[in-house]
Amino acid sequence: MEGDNVIDAQTVQKYNQFQTPCFIVERGRLLKNCETLDTVKKRTGAKILLALKGFAMYSVFDDIGDYLDGVCASSPHEARLGREEFKKEVHAFAAAYSQKDYNDICQFANHIVFNSIDQYKRFELKDTIDYGLRINPRHSEIDVAIYDPCAPFSRLGIISDNLPDRLPEGITGLHMHTLCEKNSDAFSRTLMAAEEQFSEQFKQCSWINFGGGHHITRQDYDIDLLCDTLNEFKTRYKAELYLEPGEAVALNTGFLTATVLDVVDNGMKIAIVDTSAAAHMPDVLEMPYRPYIIGSGKPHEKAHSYRLGGLSCLAGDIIGDYSFDKPLAVGDKLIFTDMAHYSMVKTNTFNGLTLPDIIYYDEANDKILHHKTFGYENFKNRLS
Repeated sequence: MEGDNVIDAQTVQKYNQFQTPCFIVERGRLLKNCETLDTVKKRTGAKILLALKGFAMYSVFDDIGDYLDGVCASSPHEARLGREEFKKEVHAFAAAYSQKDYNDICQFANHIVFNSIDQYKRFELKDTIDYGLRINPRHSEIDVAIYDPCAPFSRLGIISDNLPDRLPEGITGLHMHTLCEKNSDAFSRTLMAAEEQFSEQFKQCSWINFGGGHHITRQDYDIDLLCDTLNEFKTRYKAELYLEPGEAVALNTGFLTATVLDVVDNGMKIAIVDTSAAAHMPDVLEMPYRPYIIGSGKPHEKAHSYRLGGLSCLAGDIIGDYSFDKPLAVGDKLIFTDMAHYSMVKTNTFNGLTLPDIIYYDEANDKILHHKTFGYENFKNRLS
């Protein structure tokens, strides 16, 4: 939301001094999100994990580790990062495990969730790990099919027809991830559907993980409803509860700065910038969505409208259409908002484009806490 991304003119000027393209994550915004999540923990007793698939910037772990209980991982690399750098609980889930991946994850994880009964049967269970199964309540709240784990014929989660009334030996919990960028009303409805199908199995759980997709730190999120829903659930079942947001941890905490390299006219004015939707913010094409730029408007809302194009050779490397109070010129700086979650973890070096710098910035004290740069070696060594 644009209102969540307001920064003052002085901060804009500071960010315009950084070499572009550059991701900037603000410490104050990150801690504010963590404080909001902490209120949910205190009001419900639920534990909250960082989903590394959405935000794996380990230079901030010392700050957010004071608020969160651990991480959830989707691969051995994420599990190892969580164990080595977050140093708290590590929960793992994958649609399927190879024997090697399973062996590797067992070195780092406290909890491992299987996506099917067959996967559960295939691997030797370790005494030091809590095991769970992912369920699919077949209740869809998501409009975009690619992000809907409960879409018809989904590969994710066990439907009630395939789950025995008694949980298999060694299974102590259930995992349910069904949301994406949703408010608590969607969670409440989903949980109602899940209870209709899995109530008997919930009674046998020592822990239940409600996954991610809870947009808890968004301005309009109904935290009271979330807390009431969790607390009411706890009166019916005595399990320890987990949430694992990735996006909510880093929502509206980060920015991506870019510079205009050229302006052309091909039936409309097109500004080419030194970043790329394809390489630096793939969700712009995949979701798709139009990121907000500070000071911009919708097409034709302001005096001067442009299509913003990325630096790559992909014809569809288009960031979106915008309008500005003044004409864009070569050298102008643009600041894209809400770029911390998913954008940074999905960056790539398509076309040999240099990855953006990453800065962890303490805006309250005007101090750079961490500055990561990338170069030729990051591109060269990836494939050989």
